[in-house]
Amino acid sequence: MQNILSFLTILALFSCQPDTSIDQKVDDIIKQMTTAEKVGQMTQIDHRFLDDHEDITDYAIGSLLSGGGSHPKENTHKAWVDLYNGYQEKALASRLGIPLIYGIDAVHGHNNVKGATIYPHNIGLGATGNPEIVRSVSHATSSEVAATGINWTFAPCIATPQDYRWGRTYEGFSSDPKLVLDLGVAAVEGYQSSTKKNPRKVIACAKHFIGDGNTIYGTGINNLVDRGNTVLTKESLKKTLIPVYQAAIDAGVETVMASYNSWNGVKCHGSKELLTDILKVEMGFDGFVISDWAGIDEIPGDYKSDIVTSINAGMDMVMVSGEGEPYKKFMALLTEAIQEELIPMSRIDDAVSRILRVKFRAGLFDDPLMDYDYLSEIGSDENRQIGRDAVRQSVVVLKNESILPLSNSNGKVRWSKIVVAGRGADNLGMQCGGWTIDWQGGQGDITDGTTILEGLRENAPLGIEVVSDPLANSVKGDLAIVVIGEDPYTEFFGDRDSLNLNEEDLQVIENAKAQGMKVVVLLISGRPMNIADHFDNWDAFAAIWLPGSEGEGVADVLFGNYNPTGRLSFPWPVHAEEGTSASSMLYNLGAGLSYE
Repeated sequence: MQNILSFLTILALFSCQPDTSIDQKVDDIIKQMTTAEKVGQMTQIDHRFLDDHEDITDYAIGSLLSGGGSHPKENTHKAWVDLYNGYQEKALASRLGIPLIYGIDAVHGHNNVKGATIYPHNIGLGATGNPEIVRSVSHATSSEVAATGINWTFAPCIATPQDYRWGRTYEGFSSDPKLVLDLGVAAVEGYQSSTKKNPRKVIACAKHFIGDGNTIYGTGINNLVDRGNTVLTKESLKKTLIPVYQAAIDAGVETVMASYNSWNGVKCHGSKELLTDILKVEMGFDGFVISDWAGIDEIPGDYKSDIVTSINAGMDMVMVSGEGEPYKKFMALLTEAIQEELIPMSRIDDAVSRILRVKFRAGLFDDPLMDYDYLSEIGSDENRQIGRDAVRQSVVVLKNESILPLSNSNGKVRWSKIVVAGRGADNLGMQCGGWTIDWQGGQGDITDGTTILEGLRENAPLGIEVVSDPLANSVKGDLAIVVIGEDPYTEFFGDRDSLNLNEEDLQVIENAKAQGMKVVVLLISGRPMNIADHFDNWDAFAAIWLPGSEGEGVADVLFGNYNPTGRLSFPWPVHAEEGTSASSMLYNLGAGLSYE
């Protein structure tokens, strides 16, 4: 009963003032808040690391999240709603009844949730070159996120990756800032537009501010790329990267996530020039800035100085996570810093005001809890069709020696028996990639969907037999489709100093050729790979990126039910490790074949 009374008290305060602006409502709450309650609002914790659920009430916690792989004990749709509502009720039971904002890494669909539609990662969406399909994918994702009650997705990533050795290359739409700008705006608009069925608005998050795709090789974790140093003048930053974020802000993005990397040797999480002077003042961003997972911990100095530096720099909410430094330690040290006047109360009030303003604009004060009426949105036929459409638009055909399409031509069967081979042919986890059910993804049937093999079997025209032979060494057919590529990875676990193809994959191709079959190679990858020494031996080749759960989209292209429109959103070097700065390109930006 206490939780209902607390929420009704604050609701009644505003219902008596129907014309009161959001800013006035925020000011009214700020005046009532203690320092402890303000600190609580600035704290975000992964729900797995809560010491006690009552802490949400006792400390007036402002936000929870489910990071990669952070889900209920039973990963069911109903369990997600129960999880969210249970925590939200604890927040509403606090003295002021301020609702939680709950974040999740829904970066290519509601990808922590089993049975959700998994869409192509951004590199694939970039290859579509189509803002409308990006808007549709983001909108459909938000419908599935909102169905579970969750109201905040840490997407879109609007990096412009340049070095393909970076393990997050696939999180970027393109190496071309102009294309990233167009698709980033479409993503923000899609995420933040509520559906007619479900009025719950999902908040988007532009990330990672700024320069995460431009770090110098050798300056990152393990002397590789991720979280390294970006060297750009302020003028270059404003010319190349800032416009992408400015467009997202102009499109109404409510939150921005700071980046792990450094800018000219200064950690972005601790840069007042970036977070306040540029982002908030010059660019006019009035939402709030969230740190990345324990991101402030990487600022030089002890933990207390990390807190002081980051908050004074303009960090509004800190993703403490609880995995590293305990959240109670964070709150104690932040409180201590305020009391010692190391952080002015004006900065604290600004941060909390920004957080509350976003919560009001998201409608959380009006409708904080979620029922079960919208669970049918998750993995719906409509959303899966959007996924299938996104997949077929993302496939980039780069070589075709009169092999594709595989369908009947003029009533005559061209290929009566097609052998499907390779590690990726019947592997849903591999085609979904990282950020799927678990942080690093997984192999095999990790969720619901259609593998590439299943898609080919289910959509083969009459007269074409599709058979599976994983190693391509047992069954002789007219033609072999060999699906090769990268195993799932996320963040710095995907950093590589070599982008060579897997030797096991190459052997399967050789097996198929040794049997005298024509070979179509499909590459599942989060970036361009080293194919220059091999693709002369292939009869057809298509980059299918990380297509997600709807493998039928690949079959649509191969059988000619969809004339390929995918075009490279990243140039493809002869030596992939050289990235966009390569002196010799195998394929330029925009390359791709159609059947006409």
